[in-house]
Amino acid sequence: MNVRFLETFIWVARLRSFSSAASKLCTTQAAISNRIATLEKDLGVRLFERDLRSVSLTPAGERALAQAEAIVRMTSELRLGIGDTHRLRGRVAIGTIDTIVYAWLPRLVEAVKEAYPDVDPDLTVDNSLTVARMLLDRQVDLALIAGPLLVPDCRNIELCSYECVWVAAPRLGLHGRRLSLESVAESGPIFAFSRGSQPHQHVQQIIEEAGLDPQKVRVLNSNSLATITRLVRDGMGVAVLPSVLVQEMSERGELAILDVQANMPLLNLHAIYREEPGSPLPRLIAHMAAEIAVAATRGVRAAAHTE
Repeated sequence: MNVRFLETFIWVARLRSFSSAASKLCTTQAAISNRIATLEKDLGVRLFERDLRSVSLTPAGERALAQAEAIVRMTSELRLGIGDTHRLRGRVAIGTIDTIVYAWLPRLVEAVKEAYPDVDPDLTVDNSLTVARMLLDRQVDLALIAGPLLVPDCRNIELCSYECVWVAAPRLGLHGRRLSLESVAESGPIFAFSRGSQPHQHVQQIIEEAGLDPQKVRVLNSNSLATITRLVRDGMGVAVLPSVLVQEMSERGELAILDVQANMPLLNLHAIYREEPGSPLPRLIAHMAAEIAVAATRGVRAAAHTE
């Protein structure tokens, strides 16, 4: 029995679509139909009920699915345990956020290409909420975001945590003294990441804890780190950003770190993936990302300690 045909069966069952399975497996719908027809002939049962709008498992297909998943999982474990992982090939879709792009993503891409020369990473950069939705919709295979994502079938691996700091343009004259959150809010708008994101929620939380009227504090949102830093460097307001992103700009005198009476919670980053049939790459790259994130974080802390 062809294991690849079992993988095809699992994907059609999960996506409930021959065309979606074809797109996922980078083949044609005709090839998918042929694989399923061959598998049904080998098993002597009909696996799917088909109509113009949907595909659903037959009772025999329901019984076969769990066993097919077990066979594919064991086959994958055999390949990883005994085979040469350098021979892995294909594409892996990775969704991530600006913080990781600026902090250590290039190191991860380089490590992936060194370990798996025939694997091509496809990168999507957006906010954590959007990337999480893309993972659940199977538009990306691996999410490197502010997490965790607590849903069934998703595996979360802790990457690292970053301190978030208040920053402003030096010419605003806000640095070098202790500031209340109220005085910070009066100096201009507070720029934060996308509405609903972990950093944005933290900003809203500390505003409420300080007893300020959320309706009177201007919080402007953007999913672009480049946009936020440009506006803040031009003196348009203040921002709360991960310290790892502003360290170099602070050293160059483009941004000043403020001493504000409102500590931000840590930004916790996670690698999140789904256990999929015949797809070991998301798990392998997730663990690789964890090692690189830890090493990069240690380097940042060591540099700060030296200073």
